[in-house]
Amino acid sequence: MPATDLPAQHTDDRHDKKPAGWLRILIASLLVVAWLGVSGIGGPYFGKISEVSTNSATDFLPESADSTKVSQRQTDFYDSEAAPAILMFASEQKLGDQDKAYLNSITDKLKAEGVSFDAASPVLYSEDGKAAQIVVPLTDSEKSRDDVKTIRATLDGAPGNLDAYVTGPAGFAADLVTAFGGIDGILLVVALAVVFVILLIVYRSPILPIIVLLSSMVALSGAIFVIWHMANAGWVTINGQVQGILLILVVGAATDYALLYVARYREALTRHSNRFDATAAAWRGSIEPIAASGGTVIAGLLCLLFSQLASNKALGPVAATGIVLSMLASLTFLPAVLALLGRVAFWPARPKLDESQDHERDSKFWTRIADFVTTKPRIIWISCVALLGIFAALSLTFKADGVRQSDLVLGGSESATGQQVLAEHFPGGSGTPANIILPAKDMDAAVTALQGVPGVASLAAVSSDSPSGTLPLGSAAEKLPPMFAQAKPTEANGDVLVQATLADPADSQEAEQTVERMREKLADVSPDALVGGETASALDTITSAQHDRATIIPIVLAVITVILMLLLRSVVAPLMLLAITLLSYLSALGVAALLFNHVWNFPGADPTVPLYGFVFLVALGIDYTIFLMTRVREETLQIGTRAGMRKGLIVTGGVITSAGIVLAATFAALAVIPLIFLVQLAFIVAFGVLLDATLVRAFLVPALVEDAGAKVWWPSKLTRRP
Repeated sequence: MPATDLPAQHTDDRHDKKPAGWLRILIASLLVVAWLGVSGIGGPYFGKISEVSTNSATDFLPESADSTKVSQRQTDFYDSEAAPAILMFASEQKLGDQDKAYLNSITDKLKAEGVSFDAASPVLYSEDGKAAQIVVPLTDSEKSRDDVKTIRATLDGAPGNLDAYVTGPAGFAADLVTAFGGIDGILLVVALAVVFVILLIVYRSPILPIIVLLSSMVALSGAIFVIWHMANAGWVTINGQVQGILLILVVGAATDYALLYVARYREALTRHSNRFDATAAAWRGSIEPIAASGGTVIAGLLCLLFSQLASNKALGPVAATGIVLSMLASLTFLPAVLALLGRVAFWPARPKLDESQDHERDSKFWTRIADFVTTKPRIIWISCVALLGIFAALSLTFKADGVRQSDLVLGGSESATGQQVLAEHFPGGSGTPANIILPAKDMDAAVTALQGVPGVASLAAVSSDSPSGTLPLGSAAEKLPPMFAQAKPTEANGDVLVQATLADPADSQEAEQTVERMREKLADVSPDALVGGETASALDTITSAQHDRATIIPIVLAVITVILMLLLRSVVAPLMLLAITLLSYLSALGVAALLFNHVWNFPGADPTVPLYGFVFLVALGIDYTIFLMTRVREETLQIGTRAGMRKGLIVTGGVITSAGIVLAATFAALAVIPLIFLVQLAFIVAFGVLLDATLVRAFLVPALVEDAGAKVWWPSKLTRRP
């Protein structure tokens, strides 16, 4: 008897002697080798991706933003590439002669240690005499983080009574880069380890989890390679957040698609004794849901191209590239490896030939769930909607008005502590002024107007003639020493640069309100004035993020609705499913609001957190809808809507739940990076995916379809099918 005709329990999966069998083996082998080649080429780029990323806020703002225009023109007045590092010193007693001698020697010590700066400010003492600060403009952006490390190491030698900190833009940037330090290694290791454990439990096989994770890694290697070149060419601007989300998204999506294919392959092996015939059947059954699912996610992600913020705009093509590689690996590399291994991949629980295809016998748990749903579907879906509605109502309390720079790193940082100490002894905005570019002819009127703005501590104009580099303006100009007598503001194209020191910390909400008041005042006396700087950049970022949220969400909803209508050939089902997905998202946001505000006491959230949460939860939630409903439609063509819904739930329930757990676990891994944005996004997406893959897809959707019957397929012919 030929090997292909043997019962499964007697098949040893030896190579088919026929030429067609050898050709299949050759094609599968070439696919595996090709993907391993991609992995070998792309793998080294894991450590290089940070070379083409940036965490500067102005790099992501739209060109039309005032702060962007100011940043671009600052080079007309001084070296705008310099990032100020504020050296903050404080003591419980007034500073003595020994302390002052040490402070006066600091800049020479930093020069000797190789710190890159041209001229530091003189030592500035607080009115209470217990604190001092020195502003050191770091000129080499490539080694700014290393310079901050060097400064901090040097300040460790301060007298015992002095507490020393490095804060300001350079200090915050260095601490942010340190927080992102685990993005390449720790995050990936944690995500892979968690997924491996889950897959071991799901498959009860030591071989399959390795194959699935290998599929994820070759997809990620290819994605990293492509995206590095996209960023290096200037096509996209990426930061640490985008980088971390990419790693998690590719691992999660590739594993989800692998779970679907493996389920189809296991099912095919019970109907085909030849592993290549089973591969062909599994591939035909998987390509539509995987392609439809991936295509929907890609379409949703590409809607981010309508964003104003470059970071949001970049996430679209970057994440879409990751999804494309995940789909390709799941439909080529994974089937090839499994075709070569056959039933061995499932060891020790090898699937046996069983043409009876008794799904109810093979999945008793999901059979019980399906039976429960079909008994009282209306009560079930109304109860689910009521529960989700309560959680969704809490979403109104979600605070997404921005987070202070000093609160970005969870657990605190030296720069945040230094900023607090600075605000106790000096105007909070010292060392980080608002930069105002305005026509020289308007300067006097602008200074008069700005002096009356609450929150403005002092004003000065950039002056190359001044010994300190700035020329005090307004009331401070009345008591200038003789050395400033000949100094004049530096002019460039008829404009001057005025610096406003704010009374509140530069990253505070009060400082942002001061910038808004300054812009309102200047609009009357100098309409061409532009207000930039750290505070203005943060304000413009929040404004752009809120615009993106209001723009992108309706576009995503419209795009996914159209895709679902084309896929399911129906109007009612897509609208119903989209409403359920939206309700699920709002429920996840509501639970997050409850925990963020009252349990974990987060200071707020960035406006992009609910936007990213929406894009991922809606796009990925639709994934599970497609997995379920494509199978339901397939079964409906044979046995009718209600019976098709029941069988579809039994067959896909385990796969969807497993996929949801895997995706939730991978997104939860983002929490290992101590940044409030990633921790919040990790919870929202992880909880939302679990909610969607369990309560929504196991109970709410089946109960609604069971209650509505064939009407869900309106206006297709399935509506009239008996």
